[in-house]
Amino acid sequence: MSNMSERSGMEDFWAGALWALKIWLYLIISLIMIPAMFGFSLGISETYMSILVKTLEVPLLILGKFLTNVLSLIQREDGSMEKELGELRRSRPKPPVGGDFTLSDCFYFTRKGIESIVEDEVTQRFSSEELVSWNLLTRTNNDFQYISLKLTLVYGLGIFVRYCILAPLRITLACIGLTWLVIGTSAVGFLPNWRIKSWLSEWVHVMCYRICARGLSAAIRYHNRENKPQKGGICVANHTSPIDIVILCNDGCYAMVGQVHGGLMGVVQRAMERSCPHVWFERAEMKDRHLVTKRLKDHVNDKKKLPILIFPEGTCINNTSVMMFKKGSFEIGTTIYPVAIKYDPKFGDAFWNSSKYSMVSYLLRMMTSWALVCNVWYLPAMHQQQGEDAVQFANRVKSAIAHQGGLVDLQWDGGLKRAKVKETFKEWEQKKYSNMVVGDDSSSNSD
Repeated sequence: MSNMSERSGMEDFWAGALWALKIWLYLIISLIMIPAMFGFSLGISETYMSILVKTLEVPLLILGKFLTNVLSLIQREDGSMEKELGELRRSRPKPPVGGDFTLSDCFYFTRKGIESIVEDEVTQRFSSEELVSWNLLTRTNNDFQYISLKLTLVYGLGIFVRYCILAPLRITLACIGLTWLVIGTSAVGFLPNWRIKSWLSEWVHVMCYRICARGLSAAIRYHNRENKPQKGGICVANHTSPIDIVILCNDGCYAMVGQVHGGLMGVVQRAMERSCPHVWFERAEMKDRHLVTKRLKDHVNDKKKLPILIFPEGTCINNTSVMMFKKGSFEIGTTIYPVAIKYDPKFGDAFWNSSKYSMVSYLLRMMTSWALVCNVWYLPAMHQQQGEDAVQFANRVKSAIAHQGGLVDLQWDGGLKRAKVKETFKEWEQKKYSNMVVGDDSSSNSD
């Protein structure tokens, strides 16, 4: 009798678990997936965001008396060193001989040198952005270890919500989205190359990316949709995270460029390639610039193919600035569609520090964040001007993206995350520094 009762109890347990799983999937499909597939909302995300905004005001109210306005060790003024030094020299009499340099300039250069040692403007772009107030996530300011019992209780409740409710929901949606992407694109790939195939391919891609975006509680605002990238062009954007692809493809379909992978990523790549053309390279081919350029040109010359999505920085930057654009995508001679992406760090840190976190670890961090809130601006199409080389064109596009997104426009190469500064760049900086030190020495040279 005891064995029968135990067996009956186990059967009841598994029946109850199966019933709970069915209810869970039904709710996800009816309340999240179907609205995401057709691009509308039932208001659940909006309600969640309004509650979240009010919740995140609690730390600001409690920590208000502890906060200062200084988030950075160094308070830098806007403008270049040349501008600052020029204003400093105009405020004093010019030396009769020897150019503009005076002994007091040593104090200015010494101060700038110490500032660069303490907090330079490059390496800080490869670490998480500082916040004004704690957002109830793990990463926070070390000065605020414990403030009040109320804040500790709110933080504990947040851990339960993020790890026990949001994380399982988001992981389920991510798995469903990827599975549907593989199955849907593979099925579309069997269709003949008619117009319906192209339409179905774009619909499947956008639908699956929208499901994945809902899996991150993404709240995205798209601006100036009349400037969206068109077929036969290249879309370039600043790069903060691998999720940038999900953000942009949530509003349209793009052809991807990248290296051929194995494993799960390889399965996804091959499935996507069946439904529409993408540009995948073998590892050895990535080093052949002429081959890469030719493949990209062949793609954009076919006006029936999707616009190519490229992140010219080549690495992830921490959502505060835009660093040097590689010139490759600007040598193609086609229309460039700039896009600026700016995340709100208050709801979660979207920056992927690849030297600190693996891809899986990063995705788990994102799925246990509060939400992913960002703005996307589509800028007017840009073309290479007469007499403008690829580097100048890339810098002009980069400046436009930085200005629109409220980001700092830097000339430094994002490759400095893992590489040393090139000797040629050091020489260029030394020459610029020498010119600043000497100043206008034309009068002395004429004598």
